[in-house]
Amino acid sequence: MTEQTDSLYRSERDSMGDRQILSSVYYGIQTLRATENFPISGIKPLSTYVDACLLIKKATAIVNGELGCIPPEISQAIVKAADEILAGNLRDQFVVDVYQAGAGTSHHMNVNEVLANRALEILGEQKGNYQRVSPNDHVNYGQSTNDVIPTAIRIGGLLALAHTLHPALDQAIASLTDKAAEFQDIVKSGRTHLQDAVPVRLGDNFQAWACILGEHQNRIYTASGDLMVLGLGGSAAGTGLNTHPFYRGRVVQILAELINSPLEPAPNLMAAMQSMAPFVNVSGALRNLAQDLVKISHDLRLMDSGPKTGFKEIQLPPVQPGSSIMPGKYNPVMAEMTSMVCFQVMGYDSAIALAAQAGQLELNVMMPLIAYNLIHSIEILGNTINSLTKSCIQGITANRDRCLAYAEGSLALVTALNPHIGYLNAAAVAKESLETGKSLREIVIAKGLMTADELAAVLNLEQMSGVSPLRAEQIEID
Repeated sequence: MTEQTDSLYRSERDSMGDRQILSSVYYGIQTLRATENFPISGIKPLSTYVDACLLIKKATAIVNGELGCIPPEISQAIVKAADEILAGNLRDQFVVDVYQAGAGTSHHMNVNEVLANRALEILGEQKGNYQRVSPNDHVNYGQSTNDVIPTAIRIGGLLALAHTLHPALDQAIASLTDKAAEFQDIVKSGRTHLQDAVPVRLGDNFQAWACILGEHQNRIYTASGDLMVLGLGGSAAGTGLNTHPFYRGRVVQILAELINSPLEPAPNLMAAMQSMAPFVNVSGALRNLAQDLVKISHDLRLMDSGPKTGFKEIQLPPVQPGSSIMPGKYNPVMAEMTSMVCFQVMGYDSAIALAAQAGQLELNVMMPLIAYNLIHSIEILGNTINSLTKSCIQGITANRDRCLAYAEGSLALVTALNPHIGYLNAAAVAKESLETGKSLREIVIAKGLMTADELAAVLNLEQMSGVSPLRAEQIEID
């Protein structure tokens, strides 16, 4: 209910009483109470999460209008209001802190109230006239926080993956593959345990990273399949109370059209509402990606270390001055930022796991935390990979001479001599080279273990560093 008191305020009533609300705002009394109850972080709902809720409300308004559950003019006004906000209007009206009432009721009512008040304006009515368009009876017809919010997490996750993370991974994989081709003829020293190892190709390092990211993308695609199974239509407890018999299947069909993704109704609505396993699964895939991204970012920093006292096998593009006191210093800031974001994603994953096991009976009330952490993880990972690719990977250059010098000076070259002079002789040669500074070639020839021509054939860096492709005939099938 509403009562206009003056031009600045309107009066609204809920089951707890009356409150004065600024006439200019589109949210209502339940949102106002939530802003007062939860002055926690100042973090407002993610735009993608708001979009997901709006798309759900648009789909439900269409279906409830089709089925005669709400008047057609109200259905149309809600749809128009949702479209306006999806286009960018009234985005400042979603004001509830991400740390809020369990299950997400506060945010859910924020969405319902904003849509109801904008729909009222579209119909020529004043905001707050909920007898004409009600946040609960019309915008929320046949719905509950308990089925809308887990559906919104699914839709928000799918939107974030499609719009942010997958395009970023596609570009990163392509850029790493390009660099692999560019650097394929550059031989460098391999390193294991941070000690000299047999020579490798710089291009193969980049191709391995491209492969790693591609494998993670496939894991994320597989995990995200769980997000396409929706419990919308379960209403308060998964029984479908107060929903039309045809509502459940039709609303999922409309949502699938709206986001251009294959969606299907959950075979068991209670299970879809109670279990947070799909979100844990996707978050785990994100954590797995983050862990390897940290490793790659650390590799980039090591290979660029120096310029005088480190490896300096590659040059990462300088993007900003690196010190407030040391002139001319440049730091691998894009790689550093990548690690920090990945650590945050790993932390979010831990919080999601804790929240997922904290449900009771018919509901998990920790969904607001899961919603924010999951969608935010997807988006900051996507943005990070995008920035790393554009501001770092694509501009990497190689220090060819330094790579070759390390490869030629590595004691690990003695590994290639094992089949020819034996492990113990090879170890003795390596030890003498380290103690005297003499080259491996000098010592082997002086000891009469091999001829110069034999050594030249064995210590061929190009041959030693090449990755042999696995041919079909090399695979034994039992």
